[in-house]
Amino acid sequence: MPGTIDDLIASIEVELEAAQKRLKKCGAEVQLILDKAQQDGRSNLSAEEDARVAELFAARDQARSDITGIENKLATTNKLKVEEQEREAKQKEVRDTQTRKPSYDQVARVGQEERTYRKDQDPSGKGFLMDVSRQFLYQDVEASHRLAQHMREERVERAEYLQRAVGTSAFSGLTVPQYLTDMYAPATANLRPFADACNTHPLPEAGMSVNISRITTASSATLQAAENDAVAEQNMDDTLLTVPVQTAAGQQTVSRQAIDRGTGIEDVTLQDLFNRVATVLDSTLINQATTGLSAVAQATAYTDGTPTGAELYPKILGAAAGVEAALLAMGRPSHAVMHSRRWYWLSSQMAAVWPMINWSNLPVQASGTANAASSYNSGPRGVLPCGLEVIVDNNIPTNLGAGTNEDELYVVPKDECHLWEDANAPMFIRAEQAKAANLGVLLVAYSYFAYTFGRYTNGMQKVGGTGLVTPAF
Repeated sequence: MPGTIDDLIASIEVELEAAQKRLKKCGAEVQLILDKAQQDGRSNLSAEEDARVAELFAARDQARSDITGIENKLATTNKLKVEEQEREAKQKEVRDTQTRKPSYDQVARVGQEERTYRKDQDPSGKGFLMDVSRQFLYQDVEASHRLAQHMREERVERAEYLQRAVGTSAFSGLTVPQYLTDMYAPATANLRPFADACNTHPLPEAGMSVNISRITTASSATLQAAENDAVAEQNMDDTLLTVPVQTAAGQQTVSRQAIDRGTGIEDVTLQDLFNRVATVLDSTLINQATTGLSAVAQATAYTDGTPTGAELYPKILGAAAGVEAALLAMGRPSHAVMHSRRWYWLSSQMAAVWPMINWSNLPVQASGTANAASSYNSGPRGVLPCGLEVIVDNNIPTNLGAGTNEDELYVVPKDECHLWEDANAPMFIRAEQAKAANLGVLLVAYSYFAYTFGRYTNGMQKVGGTGLVTPAF
């Protein structure tokens, strides 16, 4: 059954968007190769780089040719739509019969059109996921129509997001309805407490890296020895910080029986996949080798066979002092990120003394305050006497150290914890090739992100050592 002319226009627009992104991607990759050669101080490209540049130029020319053809096709289709609209308008023309108009309360009115997938009618995403699966398995016409309508709604309401989301199209990468991506809490998972506390930015619309210029050689100033003597001069220099765009993804095979019968797929698949993607993103920020928070943070050791909260607190202040010494006026230590077991251990510690200096609005005879209304993954859990807000995150490992039973505590400036992602709708879901022998359909959920804690050396600090072994309560 053929679709409407609006469906045809939508598919052509998706085709045009894909060609435009191919064109941008080719240009961005050529620029990246040239920037790399410039950064390395090379006057010529390598043979492999020359070959790749030639391939990219050929692909760019092809993309331009495709864009021209697609734009012509789109213009023709739009012209056809205008003609159909004019014909329909003429068919609907009526002459005034001078009949008295009905009273106000007898007139039917049409308000805002409801979304295809709504929280009040499909709270757990069952209908959405079934439509994804049925369209993929059976090319179900009604499911295809609903999904196409959903994507048209997304283009109207979140057009900016869809332009940034690399690789989306009508069915190969469906935007998950926004209310479904917020349903993290019901499933048990570490989720993303630290990621939600970071300094977030919109992900660039194209490219697989984010480039930041860092001033690594500053200018200088000295006292002038005598009048008319030359003043100090130091040429400034920068170093390019390249932050890769990464993909957090998970997959789940849904049985054909679950799709046909609609039993339990909404809770098992959507909720769990979204939770796992959120968890792996947050864990990557903390634990990834070389660039993760644990890898870049400057360590402060706390070594003690019988640790106490009174002994740990000065170490936290030492880490905060390290952050301020590294950043000066460019930032301040704002958060202490710790495992939930460390937070509850600190809460269990009793003391007969209290800090000499407390931040404002904190009780004098307390070692901090807790936010009674807060729970896991819902924001800061409390405030330490030095003003650091506490983020509890169980993506922090508890098997560190020689005894493999230690955790770490991080003191960070929020403004320098940079995370790029599409915050408006962080998820896509995609139906891959069916596992026919198992009567299953493979569903993949994925999200793009980039992060860095490396704009300033030693801008992140951590406390670790034998003093952070498994706590005894």
